[in-house]
Amino acid sequence: MADFTPEQMRRLHDFAEQLSELAEHQQDQWKVQTTEGQIFLTMMSPTAPHGLNVVRLRRQIEAQTPEVMALSNTNMGDPVSGLTKIPDLMVLAEEDTDDTAKVVNSRDVLMVVEVGSRTNSLTDIRDDLHDYPRMGIPLYVVVDPRRDKKSVTVHSDPSEGPDGTRYRKKVPYAFGDTVTAGRWTLDTTRLKSYPAEW
Repeated sequence: MADFTPEQMRRLHDFAEQLSELAEHQQDQWKVQTTEGQIFLTMMSPTAPHGLNVVRLRRQIEAQTPEVMALSNTNMGDPVSGLTKIPDLMVLAEEDTDDTAKVVNSRDVLMVVEVGSRTNSLTDIRDDLHDYPRMGIPLYVVVDPRRDKKSVTVHSDPSEGPDGTRYRKKVPYAFGDTVTAGRWTLDTTRLKSYPAEW
């Protein structure tokens, strides 16, 4: 992994922000994210099962903790590492939201939930597992709706070690289980898997 100076990370972040602004004016929706000194542009084309899973989880989170907001597909940036992401859901206290900011400060985020896509789930999960603890995200919930997986994994306890800052605890669940993620309890019985032919 290459080490970047704070100035290089700031420039990378600024460039990613410029790309995000350009992407907002395009007919198709694009997601602009950074990891490991690289910028990734991804065309957003969420499927119905993906969108349903995100909404069903968001409703549960907000119902259990009315003082939080679960934002979907919103820019999140880390002022420390310079990394930027657009998670499916990010949960933060409503009092910590800044409606004048271009991006949500990742250091204010309580939990991130990602629902894997049908095409690049493994790549996204690998990158996010590396980046989210470095961005100060205390809880990372990964939902994998692929028919051969149908799983939910809760990653927590980020801390420094010989391999860098990583999540030190991983608890796997299957669709249908009751998932404990920090102070939230998530019912997964209504989560949708992707059709077998996908």
